[in-house]
Amino acid sequence: MAGKRKAPRKRPETDPARLVSALLAWYDRGHRSFLWRAETGEPTDPYRVWLAEVMLQQTQAATVEPYFREFTARWPRLEDLAAAELDAVLHAWQGLGYYSRARNLHRAARLVRDEFAGRFPEDEAGLRQLPGIGPYSAAAIAAIAFGKPATVVDGNVERVIARLFAVTDPLPKAKVAIRELAATLTPAHRPGDYAHAIMELGGAVCRPANPACDACPWAFACEARKQGIATTLPKRQRKATRPTRHGIAFWLRRGDGAVLLRRRPERGLLGGMMEIPSTDWRPGAWTLAEALKETPLPPAKLCRQRLLPGTVRHEFSHFRLELQIVAAETRGRTRPLENAVWCRPERFGDYALPSAMRKLTRHVLEVESVALGRRA
Repeated sequence: MAGKRKAPRKRPETDPARLVSALLAWYDRGHRSFLWRAETGEPTDPYRVWLAEVMLQQTQAATVEPYFREFTARWPRLEDLAAAELDAVLHAWQGLGYYSRARNLHRAARLVRDEFAGRFPEDEAGLRQLPGIGPYSAAAIAAIAFGKPATVVDGNVERVIARLFAVTDPLPKAKVAIRELAATLTPAHRPGDYAHAIMELGGAVCRPANPACDACPWAFACEARKQGIATTLPKRQRKATRPTRHGIAFWLRRGDGAVLLRRRPERGLLGGMMEIPSTDWRPGAWTLAEALKETPLPPAKLCRQRLLPGTVRHEFSHFRLELQIVAAETRGRTRPLENAVWCRPERFGDYALPSAMRKLTRHVLEVESVALGRRA
């Protein structure tokens, strides 16, 4: 017996031109102002558009604003950012997370300077040659900075389109269909304003919970609203439980109070960042004996090794990390280590330490403070 045929997806009862016109009219009546957004009719600066789009990847606008202000004050032009040291960029990025974005930002700035004569590519294909620029960012920059009719689809747009067309397939399966539907609305006229408008519609009106349907310029055409299922869309598959990884970090202190910091490899998680050295992060817990074989200094150069009380826990996007800490003092003179520095804890702010390492540092200093209080 033949399988049951899927009913065709119902389209909004209006034409794309009317939807675009209604959305742009709504946007023109009043929209949010951001540091990186040129007002309608004003020239756009591709550098500021690109910088903002990279910062806004997986980060809310309210969080981005102070970072954007600092970056553009410190590096007002692409050439300034390209000439900066990576450590300075990583340090300024602290708190935004996903540090690969900062490394890619720096690499892309130098690539545009050296390979593109300081001018950004103007189409999606060219923009995707830049490190850290995927389909969404390329489309957003092409539309907003260069007026190209590119289809911009972020999480907000996915929600708007899923509700407008009543797309009931769960994400991520529905992504292809949502993008195809979004492309049917992308206008050739004012594509940058349209991109801003549809993203703002998702962020300010077509919210995940409690959408303000009465204020929506597309309410007259929204299939999900007509069916009473708007708040259930877009549907999502259940996320798998994040695994836990374990490691032991080494708080190695020199006689002058300086602690060993090591730079992580450029590629991979937290690439290029400074860290408190540690074992690998693996699914199984480490024994102290195993960990002591992984110390960055030879055991003969260490004394008073001890496992500090407590565990430092940190959430990454794809796993949870649990770190225990071995503290030790160095014995005698130590040779310089590759990709490592000795730094007193009060000067750690001079380096780009990721959140997990700052959390670990606070834990050690609290433990040491408690120990000093007991001895006093």
